[in-house]
Amino acid sequence: MQRLRVRFSRAEETKYISHLDLIRLWQRALNRAGIPLAYSKGFNPHPQISMALALAMGVTSEAELMDIMLDKFVSPHTFTAALGAQLPRGIAIDGVYNTPLTMPSLQSQVRWAEYRVEIETEKDKTTVETGLNALLEKETLPWQHQRDTGPHKYDLRALVEDLWLIDCASGRCTIGMRLRCDSGGAGRPEQVAAALGFEKYPLSIHRSKLILQTS
Repeated sequence: MQRLRVRFSRAEETKYISHLDLIRLWQRALNRAGIPLAYSKGFNPHPQISMALALAMGVTSEAELMDIMLDKFVSPHTFTAALGAQLPRGIAIDGVYNTPLTMPSLQSQVRWAEYRVEIETEKDKTTVETGLNALLEKETLPWQHQRDTGPHKYDLRALVEDLWLIDCASGRCTIGMRLRCDSGGAGRPEQVAAALGFEKYPLSIHRSKLILQTS
């Protein structure tokens, strides 16, 4: 048995693929590449593939992580070469690493996610930076959004680790966000943007890093 950790990116061409469809896409590509997947036991065996954190539809990323269990050893180089030709445009493998079988599940290790969020605005750099600092200075920020089951209320401030201005010019600004994503909750960049006073939905959201608990 072998556990490989795959780091991959998702570009514009694949940003509207759902999480479940993405897993099916990987499974088909792995089968076509002849990768010896390990399957779960029971009446309905399924390949042991796990993602670190589901990516919202419409979001691009350069930081996706996935663990794949194999029932025979495959070198990271062979894995990358075989699978690269089977993946669609918009998904690219950026790294493959042998990972100890005893390591906790990938999803349980994720603590923070970083994003680059581009927003259309007439606010100038000083105004945007003032807004970022004002939110970070808050101790709490009561928030709610509508779900199918009704309004969901929570403290948005508890989900924000850091905010910073990357660029602001020509009617657009790009904001960096480090948001919590663990069993206690997951921050959503578009909600943080709304809390900052931006009326329009972000022009783009890009996940640039996943931060794992390593000990």
